[in-house]
Amino acid sequence: MSSIKEEKIDRRAFSTALLLSAAASMISTRGMAANGFPPKARNVVLVHGLFADGSCWTDVIARLQAAGLNATSVQNPLTTLSEAVASAERVLARQDGPTVLVGHSFSGMIVTEAGAHPNVSALVYVAARAPDAGEDYAALAKTYPTPRATAGILFDGDEGRLSEEAFLRDFASDLPEAKAKVLYAVQPPFLKALLTGKTTNAAWLSKPSYYAVSTEDRTINPDLQRFMARRMGAKTIEVKASHLSLISQPEEITQLILEAAGQLA
Repeated sequence: MSSIKEEKIDRRAFSTALLLSAAASMISTRGMAANGFPPKARNVVLVHGLFADGSCWTDVIARLQAAGLNATSVQNPLTTLSEAVASAERVLARQDGPTVLVGHSFSGMIVTEAGAHPNVSALVYVAARAPDAGEDYAALAKTYPTPRATAGILFDGDEGRLSEEAFLRDFASDLPEAKAKVLYAVQPPFLKALLTGKTTNAAWLSKPSYYAVSTEDRTINPDLQRFMARRMGAKTIEVKASHLSLISQPEEITQLILEAAGQLA
């Protein structure tokens, strides 16, 4: 009888160990691929966020092209999240192999959703939103101090934009004023409806992920950036830059993208 009881106890202990092991495995798989070597990719698709257009990636694109990569900047329509995701997916579908998908600022929402595309081999977030599936990003952001740029958002009906003062002081604070004014002049408006969208999946759960935190950011709180990067298990760098690190520090951002593309030894 004692041997039967011992066998039952052993089986119960074994089953418990299996369940605990499975749970630990599920937790550790979040972002686990980012700790290994990403698939080699020659294509890079870049997506811009609010208060900018596709040309904001110009300095990064030039460096990627010099490294022999094929780079394409998506023109985000800034209308609704579903339309913005569709614009990125159309570009991704045209790529001829593994592709690194890169997003800045708001377009982290797009990267998180469109990153499930089979052509996407890795994700790069540049001072970007990185929500979980179905997460209310605005509610998450409210758990951190409100960045200064938020107060500078102006609305004309359903169209939103950033005031010139906030653009120069808080959005592009580490750029020469003359350059920042040019970027302000080409700022496209976004629709309020864009801000209400939620992602239905989180590509960073299954794709190698990388994150560039802007330590001097006044548009997305740097500590919120660190939280999102840590949650996804991303390979993370910190750049002493404003929200526009892709313009003020293009070399560092390019190097992170090249690493995500498996192009660095």
